[in-house]
Amino acid sequence: MAAPERDPRHGSGEESGFDLEQGIFSHLLELRSRLIKAIACVVVVLACLVPFANRLYTWLAEPLVRRLPQGAHLIATQVASPFLTPLKLAFYTALFISMPVIVYQLWAFVSPGLYRHEKRLARPLLVASVLLFYCGCAFAYFLVLPAAFRFLTAVTPAGVEMMTDITHYLDFVMMVFFAFGLCFEIPVVEVIAAATGLVSVQKLKSWRRYAIVVAAAVAAAITPPDITSMLLLLIPMVVLYELGIVAVRLLVKPRPAPDPAEQPY
Repeated sequence: MAAPERDPRHGSGEESGFDLEQGIFSHLLELRSRLIKAIACVVVVLACLVPFANRLYTWLAEPLVRRLPQGAHLIATQVASPFLTPLKLAFYTALFISMPVIVYQLWAFVSPGLYRHEKRLARPLLVASVLLFYCGCAFAYFLVLPAAFRFLTAVTPAGVEMMTDITHYLDFVMMVFFAFGLCFEIPVVEVIAAATGLVSVQKLKSWRRYAIVVAAAVAAAITPPDITSMLLLLIPMVVLYELGIVAVRLLVKPRPAPDPAEQPY
């Protein structure tokens, strides 16, 4: 007696389902491997920085300590703050130093699924995003923080001694670094928006005045309450917006206009 024939569609469905499960499982394994490598890099850098944690905090506090009145100094209001706060800074610094490795691991995981033209655009964007974030943090440390602390110490009321808690100071500086690092990503955001078809060079040019208003609002919201700090963020944001327009013109090819004859009636 002949064996019944097997439906080829049923078998191909099982094989395709098995292949899909295998593909998802392999992607999860690769994602875990990439995450482990990124975390390992952060842990290794952190282990190297822990012995220098106090020195790192002294360097971070220099813009404020240099402008404090004579006899004033930073204080620790919690018992464990002298130990935990420098350790917290060492962890932030390890993340900061490890950012290129973290971004590379992300790129290595995503890049196999991208087209060639997408890879050609993504590579410079990833490098530029890291460099611009670093530039924003450096700009905040060397220019914005000294100007802000000069203003804050100058407006301290008479009879009030300015003695900042070390944990609150670290949180404030990290917030400023993060805000300036994100604001310096304006050209990257413009290029991504143009590459996805959301905006064009003409639209970006026509939105200049609105961009200045938004930049002024953002600068007023995230900087200390002095005009110098506000201008120190507003001016770079406007310049970066213009650089973003140039980057869009160089990196993003304009999409061809649709042919009216091919559009359905």
